[in-house]
Amino acid sequence: MKPLFWLLILVSCCWCSLYAQSNEQRLYAPGDYGSRNWRIPAVRCLADSSILIVNDMRKFNEGDLPEDIDVVCRRSTDGGLTWSEPLTIARGTGVGQGYGDPALVETRTSEVLCAFAGGNGLWASTLENPQIIYICRSNNHGQSWTAPENITAIVWGPTADNPSCKPYEGGFIASGNGLLLTRGPHAGRILFAAALCRNHNTLDNFVLYSDDDGHTWHVSNLAYSNGDEAKLVELNDGRLLMSVRQSGARGYSISQDGGETWGEQGHWSEMTTNACNGDLIRLNDTTLIHSIPNSMKRENLSIFFSHDEGKTWGNPVTICAGGSAYSSLTLLPNESIGIYYEKETNQGYELWFKKISR
Repeated sequence: MKPLFWLLILVSCCWCSLYAQSNEQRLYAPGDYGSRNWRIPAVRCLADSSILIVNDMRKFNEGDLPEDIDVVCRRSTDGGLTWSEPLTIARGTGVGQGYGDPALVETRTSEVLCAFAGGNGLWASTLENPQIIYICRSNNHGQSWTAPENITAIVWGPTADNPSCKPYEGGFIASGNGLLLTRGPHAGRILFAAALCRNHNTLDNFVLYSDDDGHTWHVSNLAYSNGDEAKLVELNDGRLLMSVRQSGARGYSISQDGGETWGEQGHWSEMTTNACNGDLIRLNDTTLIHSIPNSMKRENLSIFFSHDEGKTWGNPVTICAGGSAYSSLTLLPNESIGIYYEKETNQGYELWFKKISR
């Protein structure tokens, strides 16, 4: 057989054996801190090597917006061994006045942006009573945050930056991770994948991008039709890859120009999963990793590996056997992996952080 084949087998086996060297902690369970439920994890290892986690505090039930939900964060400065007490980023004040579905990105100046939704529920969103898209900022690695800034008007509706987004009725930024570009003419650009609602029953994916650290935003052309929550990664040649939530074969699309325009839609038949949010990051120069349930149910959360820049995926390694759903990935020092994820129990989801080391 060809040497490349054996190299890929060796790499995959090395990473499979790595998973025996892991530790995990439960960070939230139903009832903790007076909250009935916890959901929607996001994690990012920051420039100062601290680990920041953000998620929904669903105080009274497990429902999505417009329920009364807070967005809260915790930090670890010792590699995930210990964690700070929860800090509220945005506090809900009643039904229709909550916040949820957070996503994180760190700018080239090490400022952290947290994007999330608020107000009305997605499927009921209208111009008069919209689901709102907010941004908060932290200049001290998540220890304090600015007040939420409403950026909805540039994303969808009559004043949208992209004229093709004017007819949409609602939208949100996919929870988990945004992306900071590091290659080519758009280095320093930050991006979030967004899902916009049409006809109150269909989602299309677009990308929000900023070249001034999130002070002004623009919206791409259509990236994926009939999509849902999506994630972005930068490829070695500077192109961008979008992975899109689908029921069945996971969807994807590619951009050649820093996320402004997108090519044809495709599907990964080898990654046939439940319609669930997951995450996609670069592990090193040769490997991408993707977290998603390896099942047509929300169970058996796994990490898939790609050694050909996202063309194909294989060698899934189970992170959580049994009921499990949303997850977020981050790269830790020495190519360790941090994953923050939902584990299902009879009382509702728990949120766990697992560190996977060499």
